[in-house]
Amino acid sequence: MSLKLRAGLMAGLALALPTMARAEPISLEEAVRRATAASPAIAAQAAGIDAARAGRTQAGVRPNPVLSVDSENIAGTGAYNVFRQAETTVTYAQTIERGGKRDARIAYAERDIGVAEASSRISRLNLAQAVQRAFLDLQIAGEVIWLAEKRLETERAMQVEALRRVRGYRDPVFVETRAAARISQASLALEEARSRRNAARARLASFWGGKPEDIEVPRGIEKPDEHQHGLASADNNLAAAEVERAQAAVAVERTRGVQDYTLSGGVRHLRETGDVALVAGISIPLGRFDRNQGNIARAQAERQRLEFTAEASRLERLRELASLRAEAEAARMRADGIMHDVYPKAQRALAQVREGYARGGFRFSDVQDAADAIIEVQSQWVEAMTRYRDVLSQIDRLTGRFDAAAGETQP
Repeated sequence: MSLKLRAGLMAGLALALPTMARAEPISLEEAVRRATAASPAIAAQAAGIDAARAGRTQAGVRPNPVLSVDSENIAGTGAYNVFRQAETTVTYAQTIERGGKRDARIAYAERDIGVAEASSRISRLNLAQAVQRAFLDLQIAGEVIWLAEKRLETERAMQVEALRRVRGYRDPVFVETRAAARISQASLALEEARSRRNAARARLASFWGGKPEDIEVPRGIEKPDEHQHGLASADNNLAAAEVERAQAAVAVERTRGVQDYTLSGGVRHLRETGDVALVAGISIPLGRFDRNQGNIARAQAERQRLEFTAEASRLERLRELASLRAEAEAARMRADGIMHDVYPKAQRALAQVREGYARGGFRFSDVQDAADAIIEVQSQWVEAMTRYRDVLSQIDRLTGRFDAAAGETQP
């Protein structure tokens, strides 16, 4: 593949890999889907939602009634011998909740379900961000291998030229040794690049328990979304759900300031005459000292804290998104410029130095310097792409690219 063609393919950060895929490539969206389906963290969030729904069921339950059996004079002396004068009273008591306690509990439980569901969406986005980083790591690793192979190819060609000059007694023997050492270094760099790709492949496969050897990603580097989306609704929904739950907590605390009544009724058996009499009662707490004012004020303050925190978090995400977009553009332009402009010039400089070296106009150290300049350019490209990987995954997390619950998954 020619350098000119390769530079053209670099446009839009889509670099073509020269090697054939060993398996059918999977898309980033498919990788996220597999990871989500296999994630125990996502399963834990689903269990949390079930727990919140169970709490909603329990919140609607009324207080249990109380059945009491009291017996007087069951034992004593004289006329009060065992059971001779015993009087038994059986009563049924029911607490009457006042102030809308049951409705407030139900409302709070429903808000708790909303928080659990919103938290589940956040967990999915965080998982997608981690998968995307691993996906891009594998794509970058494949490109680094291509660069390492080109480096080794160049070093071998340089060694041929060095051997020719050494054999012709035009260069000292150490030039041959130095050329061999550079080949060893290039070979090690290639092996390291392959190891890093294997590690990247294994990490991506680990998200769904797949086999690394079965994982292959599409050729090229994942492109940024062409449309500039706003902040993900998942983060806003979670903040809103937490505020709504806090408001429901205020309502719950207010109902606790209202005292409940307990009504009771039953029958009493009078042993002396054998008659049965009805009994009835009511228990009314006075509520003179405890009106739950402290807990109400605390719940209100907590609600306000969450409201201010939610707004501060939204503004911070907006600032971060704007900054990340600028960084992504800078990283893309840097990587594109390196491959379009700097890399071809560095290669041309090496070719010119090698040509002069073959004619005896330069020393081998000059060739080394030109080759090292290419290695430095390659390192700069990898650095730019790694930064691009970090920024792109953060942007997609903040904008909710993989928030399927909101229908925000982008093609």
